[in-house]
Amino acid sequence: MEEDSVSGAEFAASRGRLSVTAATDGGIRVLSVTGEIDHLSGEALREALDVSGTPRVRVVVDMRQVSFMDSAGINIFLTAHRSLTRAGGWLRLAAVGPTVIRTLQIVGLDTVLDIHETREQALAG
Repeated sequence: MEEDSVSGAEFAASRGRLSVTAATDGGIRVLSVTGEIDHLSGEALREALDVSGTPRVRVVVDMRQVSFMDSAGINIFLTAHRSLTRAGGWLRLAAVGPTVIRTLQIVGLDTVLDIHETREQALAG
């Protein structure tokens, strides 16, 4: 990612074991997520993904630093995917680790969400 194409963090939140930082790269909202996504910490991610009233938002979620995700994360991503798609945008996950990808596979969300091996691939589409 080229540094000149990224604006400064426009959103930063931390809830317990989870932190989310947002920036923009070439018009795409990029969320960098660190920690565990669960029912206690998921609100920070939900807030970062809430782009209500904004049409055609494109979002990449960099998951390389996420060590755990439970059903709360599944619900957050499914809701965001539906909302962004209805608004003419999209959601892509990048660099999802083996533990989290397994969770997505068990519930079949890996066939619904657009998942890429790297952040750069997700940004390129």
